[in-house]
Amino acid sequence: MSDLFFYGTLRHKPLLELVMGRPIGELSVTETVLPDHAVYSVKDHFFPMIVAEPGSTAQGIIAHGLDENDLNRLAFYEGGFDYALEPRDLLTTDGRVLQAEVFFPAPGVWTPGKPWSLDEWASVWGPVTVCAADEVMAHYGRVESQVIARSFPAIRSRAWARLAAQERQKGPSQTSDADIVVHQRQRAYINYFAMEEVDLQYRRYDGSMGPTLSRNALMQGSVVVVLPYDPVRDVVMIVEQFRAPVFMIDDPEPWMWEAVAGMIDPGETPEQAAIRESREEAHIDLSALEYAGGAYSSSGSSTEFAHLYVGLAELTETTDSGGVADEGEDIRSKILPFDEFMDLVDRNAFKNLQLLTLANWLARHRERLRT
Repeated sequence: MSDLFFYGTLRHKPLLELVMGRPIGELSVTETVLPDHAVYSVKDHFFPMIVAEPGSTAQGIIAHGLDENDLNRLAFYEGGFDYALEPRDLLTTDGRVLQAEVFFPAPGVWTPGKPWSLDEWASVWGPVTVCAADEVMAHYGRVESQVIARSFPAIRSRAWARLAAQERQKGPSQTSDADIVVHQRQRAYINYFAMEEVDLQYRRYDGSMGPTLSRNALMQGSVVVVLPYDPVRDVVMIVEQFRAPVFMIDDPEPWMWEAVAGMIDPGETPEQAAIRESREEAHIDLSALEYAGGAYSSSGSSTEFAHLYVGLAELTETTDSGGVADEGEDIRSKILPFDEFMDLVDRNAFKNLQLLTLANWLARHRERLRT
C-alpha cells in the first residue's frame, strides 16, 4: 500500500475518480501541504507543475493506502505528462508530519507560468480535462503510456470538439435517450487518430426500433477551413501540401491544393483558430472573417466538424515554407485571380471538398465583399 500527494488537477474529484476507476468515497484522504514548494501552471498548457520554492507551500491531499492497481492507473495517466514519483514529508492542518510520494515533472520538460489555482482551472479546463481523461483511461491496460503521450494533443482536441458537439441544437422530434439503444461501445484504436466501435439500434421513421447495427467512426476534433480572399485585387490564395490518406488510396496526385485548414485547439474559438492557421500555413494576417457555415465533413465515417470561412486579407506574397515543422507540415501557397480560380473549379481541377464548398460560397457573395 502507498500514500500519494496530489497537488494539481487530481484534486478535482471527477478527474480523480475517473483516473482511479472508483468513487472518491472509497479513498481515504487528508488535507496537507508540501513546504518550500509552489504550484504553477505549465506555460502554454492547462495543467500544473510543482517547483521547489523556499518559503512557499503547495496545497493538496494525501490519498492513503493505494493498491497496485491504483498506482498502475495513476502511472499510466501521469506517465503521459512526463511526471515521476518522489517521496516527500508533508504537513497536515494540525501540524503532523506525513510522508507520501509526489508526482514531479521531468527536469526541463515544462516551463512554469503563473501561480496555479484549482478553482480557476476547474471552471475553465475541468470539463475538457475530464473528457480527455475518459478517452485516456479507456486504453489503460491495452496500450503503453508513451502511445497516449504522443496522442495527447489529438485527444484534447477531440475532447474540446465533443463538448462543443454536446451544445449543438437538436430537433424536436427525436432524442438520443429515447430513440437510440446502445448495446456496446468501445474505443478500438488510438495513435494520432482514434477509432470507436458501437453496436446500436435506432428508431425507424415508422416508429419501430431497427435491427442492431455494428458501426465504427474515425474520431476527430473540429477543424477550421479558410479561403483567403482579397476583394480589392479580386484574388484568392490556395495552399498545397502532401496528404497521406490520398497517397494511401493510390491516388497518383497526393499533393493537394486546398484552403487553409487546421484543428481547433482546446480553449480556442473557431475564429481564433482560423486566424492562427492562416498565419502558420500561409503567412498572412486576416483583416476579417466571413462565416460560410459549419458541417460534418463526412458524417457517415468521421466525427470531424468543419467551420468554413472566407478570410479577407491583402494577398500580395506567397510562401513555400508554410506550416509547423514539428507537425511535419511542408506547405506552399499560390495566388489566383478569381476568374482563373473558378475556371479551375469548373474544370474539376481540385479534389478537396471544403475548397469547392468555399469557392461556390465566394461566387455567391463576391460582389457584396467587393463593395
